[in-house]
Amino acid sequence: MGEFSISRERIERYLALTAEALEKVEIPTVAGSDARAQAEDMLGMARAYHSDAQHFLTAGRGDDAFAAVNYAHGWLDAGVRLGLLDGKGDWKLFTQD
Repeated sequence: MGEFSISRERIERYLALTAEALEKVEIPTVAGSDARAQAEDMLGMARAYHSDAQHFLTAGRGDDAFAAVNYAHGWLDAGVRLGLLDGKGDWKLFTQD
């Protein structure tokens, strides 16, 4: 099997894209208490994975950083797709219906 590696520039591009998504996404004001709790949990997971990705990149663990940033964005995409998070109709940052 061949060796795979991801460039630092690519990881940084994904980190920046996810940071932009984290800035844009909001919890809808009409969310009930259960939906709000779920949305806050999803947003918290996305922030934690984004933070982990930054830590891994700083530690020279590029593969782990790439995996973590993709998990972070996956949490955001899932939240938007389920309607728990509001992506403001931004098709560039979020997977939507």
